[in-house]
Amino acid sequence: MTTAAFTVSFWGVRGSLSCPGSEYVRYGGNTSCLEVRCGPHLLIMDGGTGMRPLGKKLIANGPIDADIFFTHTHLDHIVGLPFFAPLYQPACNLRLWAGHLKPRTTLKEALAGMMVEPLFPVPIDVFASRPDYHDFVAGDVLTPRPGITVRTTPLNHPHGATGYRIDFDGRSLCYVTDCEHRPGTLDPLILDLVKGADLFIYDATYTDAEFTKYVGWGHSTWQEGVRLADAAKVKQLVLFHHDPGHDDDFMDKVVAEANKLRPGTIAAREVLELSVYRARYAWRAISILPPKEHPFPSCGGRMRSLSERERA
Repeated sequence: MTTAAFTVSFWGVRGSLSCPGSEYVRYGGNTSCLEVRCGPHLLIMDGGTGMRPLGKKLIANGPIDADIFFTHTHLDHIVGLPFFAPLYQPACNLRLWAGHLKPRTTLKEALAGMMVEPLFPVPIDVFASRPDYHDFVAGDVLTPRPGITVRTTPLNHPHGATGYRIDFDGRSLCYVTDCEHRPGTLDPLILDLVKGADLFIYDATYTDAEFTKYVGWGHSTWQEGVRLADAAKVKQLVLFHHDPGHDDDFMDKVVAEANKLRPGTIAAREVLELSVYRARYAWRAISILPPKEHPFPSCGGRMRSLSERERA
């Protein structure tokens, strides 16, 4: 039996603010952007600064057809959109989705508010691809392309946010970021969304020790990700939305500590592509780094690094 490709590539993994510099080269400094492949279909999750290199890679192969889903419209998740090359190509077919804005406004209005004087030199109408804008209500179930079901849920974040579960070919990927937890209580909406998922990408901005200083900022911890993953019996946990203050050395320590509680846990990096498998084993990381410098544990499964050329 042939299994259709189901992959996720990380083009931006940082939260709140992009971070250039030598201390961020292994995990990456671009803000949130994921490329999800479901067989022949392309889904993009969020439009942070990682969206620019993704667009450069995609357009090199000609016009694209894609659905772009936003968790929310805070700046770090949308600032890469005006620099996404396919938006300026008339032959590209793009659909943009958001579930946190109705009824007070629309996705197009929110994005237009970023691309307006004196903040930006050109208006949203500059997009020659003429994208379609779709507003839904978090909690809706979407079918953006044949064979793909996208379940959604509202998240606890200032001004609202949406968590996503993508089901394709009997496998599941969950993308849950920008969600503040309530200590001592696992979020029932998130538990329901991610139950039994094959891959669970979660907002691990803080540590539990840091969290108390940032109540109200709308983010969670890697420890809460472990608690949710265990309770929901997900197969693979991926820590995401790394705080700007957490450099490569700090992230190495987070991964090591997380693996003491949940062996096989990894932290997202811009160089990684994960294949979503329905299996009992975890992932094996293949990195551009020499094995002795590798920040991830070696386990079963498959993971591919994006080449330097693809990331340029």
